Amino acid sequence: MPVTDQTSDKIDIAALRGEMRMNEPMSKHVSWRAGGCADRYYVPADLDDLADFLRQSPREVIHVIGLGSNLLVRDGGLRGTAVALHARLNDVRLTEQNPSGGLIYAGAGVACAKVARFAAKHHLAGAEFLAGIPGTVGGALAMNAGCYGSETWEIVEQVQIINRSGQVFIRQPGEYAIGYRSVQRQTGPAGAVETEWFAGGYLRLPPGDPVQSRERIKQLLAQRVASQPLNQPNAGSVFRNPEGDYAARLIEACGLKGCHIGGAMVSPKHANFIVNTGNASAADIEALIMMVQSRVKKATGIGLVPEVRIIGDARRLA
Repeated sequence: MPVTDQTSDKIDIAALRGEMRMNEPMSKHVSWRAGGCADRYYVPADLDDLADFLRQSPREVIHVIGLGSNLLVRDGGLRGTAVALHARLNDVRLTEQNPSGGLIYAGAGVACAKVARFAAKHHLAGAEFLAGIPGTVGGALAMNAGCYGSETWEIVEQVQIINRSGQVFIRQPGEYAIGYRSVQRQTGPAGAVETEWFAGGYLRLPPGDPVQSRERIKQLLAQRVASQPLNQPNAGSVFRNPEGDYAARLIEACGLKGCHIGGAMVSPKHANFIVNTGNASAADIEALIMMVQSRVKKATGIGLVPEVRIIGDARRLA
């Protein structure tokens, strides 16, 4: 049964400049190509419009998403509104440059690979690794995404934030506890903090040779193509690497390459990838994640921690 527009008493859609869709299939917006529908799906026109939307929806459940490259939406879908940033908050610009380097601002919706190319074009080094991250700046900031020995927050000077009340402001790295695939806002004595999201980041980079940077990007992309199953829908690395080891090695050592549940399969090419072979449901993928965790834990005693986010309802309510 279709969901009716339950936002009418809270949100003046006509006053907003973005695009609102109802009962939007999230399988169209996540890289696993599986999952249920969002009650509502909003694409803000820009940051000011997003702020207006948030101010008008104080009780609305909000799910902010980027390219959906690290996300599994359960088959029951999402209650509330999914807000998509990648199509709009995609401004990238050079805000400062001098002999010691430069500062790039990148909106939360900018693809990480675009930032890598932009930095190289402007004779800045140190962002090449971003070409290997298949998501957006917002997602990279939220999870301290990294690859090939580098992590996002190593180059962050400050971040732009938008909170649940629609206020936009700047925070410093020292306001966060930053770890491996983990970024947590530091809390004061009171403990509680208002929900907020990354609207963009300022990245400090040293000077570099654009030819060398482009060659490094080319090498990293070739390495990614050679080692990852990019020809099948996936969400990148499913599990964090345990300290001193690799999730892929543990999964492969347990003989799990090629194992499948329904249309979901542990990739024969890279054991830390789960691919959709064509007809996987979100339930298939989640069940396979849990099975891999169970088998690895039983065989090695190591509990694998998912790197991907799993959200939504397992079953649509009548």
